[in-house]
Amino acid sequence: MDAGSITDIPGIRVGHFTHTQRPTGCTVVLFDQRAVGGVDVRGSAPGTRETDLLNPLNTVKQIDAFVLSGGSAFGLDAATGVMRYLEEHGKGFRVGHYTVPIVPAAILFDLNIGDGKIRPDAEAGYAACRKASRNVEQGNVGAGAGATVGKMFGLGFAMKCGLGTASIKAGDSGLVVAAIVAVNAVGDVIDHESGKLLAGARKADGNGLRNSTATLINGAGTHGQAGSNTTIGIVASNATLTKSEVNKVAQMAHDGLARAISPVHTGMDGDTVFAAATGALSSKSDVSRVGALGAEALARAVKQAVLCATSIPGYPAHRDLTLT
Repeated sequence: MDAGSITDIPGIRVGHFTHTQRPTGCTVVLFDQRAVGGVDVRGSAPGTRETDLLNPLNTVKQIDAFVLSGGSAFGLDAATGVMRYLEEHGKGFRVGHYTVPIVPAAILFDLNIGDGKIRPDAEAGYAACRKASRNVEQGNVGAGAGATVGKMFGLGFAMKCGLGTASIKAGDSGLVVAAIVAVNAVGDVIDHESGKLLAGARKADGNGLRNSTATLINGAGTHGQAGSNTTIGIVASNATLTKSEVNKVAQMAHDGLARAISPVHTGMDGDTVFAAATGALSSKSDVSRVGALGAEALARAVKQAVLCATSIPGYPAHRDLTLT
């Protein structure tokens, strides 16, 4: 069944840049018209840019794009290329004679997949903008190119994950809430509807899954590396919301990660969720409704990230692993 896409919201386009030299890249979400932005950071090892600006106490209320990137903190440079692209197209916050594009960004750690000296940079961000469209490729692309999951007991038991997207249309109300996410969690990924493990730490023989939380309950210690994981995503809607309400949506959306990833928000992850409201709906929207749908859309997007991923050497994907 088609899970939908974040571009089901009019005025949103998505572009990827994926390195050919190794699995890494960046993903940009562009807004044709400026959107109200927010963020909520729950992981203890985040890598972000412009998140303070999204605080409701601060002046700028709208954003022009979001960037999700691999490459650890080096990958934040991709946002510079996005800013250059937007400036060339006259997009941004007017300050006197100048226009300053507002581009919050978050990164995940994938330096241990292939040659870690190859990272997304400003040119990668610019290239992703040039490729932006309403057609969203999923799996081993963009920020999800080097994403893996199930690293609680060491990278040797991990699996390949990737980037996924999903959308929800709320009846006949006209409200659309959607998400896009790059899943690089230390924990396992669960089908939140069936409770079935989809991907995560493999058993000692390399086949089948061990269930990381159950293994911890049984007394095992962790062997994950601090700061080397992170799930980063965006929840967007066509709702009309204030900046405070959009931040509330980002907060509620983290429940979607908690449904689909276990454990989540650990000291080894930098889990960050951005939120945006385009304001296309003329009537004021119910923030609790949007937040609840945002959490569900994010959980569905996490599932898509698993189902669309393909194996790379040393890291089998869900579709290629015999799960027992």
